[in-house]
Amino acid sequence: MTAMRLRGLAALGLVALLVLLTACTREPVAPQPPPLTLPSGPSTSAAPAAGDGDWTTYHRDNARTGYLAGLADPSRLTQAWSARLDGAVYGQPLVVGDRVLVATEADSLYALSLRSGQVQWRINVGEPVPLSELPCGNIDPLGITGTPVYDPGTGLVFAVAEVAGPAHLLVGVEVRTGRVRVRRSADVPGMDPRPHQQRAALALSRGRVYVAYGGLFGDCGDYRGRVVASRTDGRGPLQAFQVPTSREGGIWGASGPAVDARGRLYVAVGNGAATGGDWDRSDSVLRLSPELRLQDGFAPTRWPQDNAVDADLGSMGPLLLPGGLVFAAGKSGLGYLLRADHLGGVGG
Repeated sequence: MTAMRLRGLAALGLVALLVLLTACTREPVAPQPPPLTLPSGPSTSAAPAAGDGDWTTYHRDNARTGYLAGLADPSRLTQAWSARLDGAVYGQPLVVGDRVLVATEADSLYALSLRSGQVQWRINVGEPVPLSELPCGNIDPLGITGTPVYDPGTGLVFAVAEVAGPAHLLVGVEVRTGRVRVRRSADVPGMDPRPHQQRAALALSRGRVYVAYGGLFGDCGDYRGRVVASRTDGRGPLQAFQVPTSREGGIWGASGPAVDARGRLYVAVGNGAATGGDWDRSDSVLRLSPELRLQDGFAPTRWPQDNAVDADLGSMGPLLLPGGLVFAAGKSGLGYLLRADHLGGVGG
């Protein structure tokens, strides 16, 4: 997508802005049902602190539900403005103050005026990787795919760019000026960057940026699902978790890790190589500590079958609900409601 269209900013506010920035259709949006009422109870989300009108991470907060109480019912939209960018947009745009932040597959980050769409700044952080230089895939070229995240503590927006090499590069860009303040490798020792794709949204919690990896379209090469963490100042060693499977087990759902109020991460893992024997933590929901230690997990009793037919849970990230609950669903068409403090193991 090389053009973005906003429809109905005045009437619909922030959610309409974010959804329609990534949409290209000109037809009016059909009336939507009234806002969903969720069960009462303490929130499990550790949302980044920001302005009330800001949208700093995928689906606004770390619960990843995208739920906003009292949102107006959108019934008819009009185009407010459009802006032509230098590459396709796969990640969700963010809103910080009077700027819309967008990343492209050309390895560029943009700040656009919320009111007019005028470019406030643009920074290119590297050369994207042509599909011809990758073992498989379906994005050409491959640049910034995962949704960035904004850190109000530092004023930086973080993104991971796939750059020529290939390699994965974590950058932190000052939202006010477009100046790059953090620039470091997001690849860890023992990881071949070529078959790994950074598709999942980045997450922010307690001074760390979390980056999840899956594989390319086609499941080629020797990849394994991983989560990598970097301090927001870009200093110190990277921390990492690797799914304990012999191959695959990608963490690739667009929403990325969900993070609760205690800083624990919940990730959905795709199909692994095993189709029998001991559970290899694939086709699962896993809970990780803030330091990326494996704490708990859940898999359906049918995990070997799901792995064999590529019907895994990894296509959608976990959602954190009130009352300490987690919802997950995947390609099998089955949904699972889990207890965050006791995910239950296989079939639990």
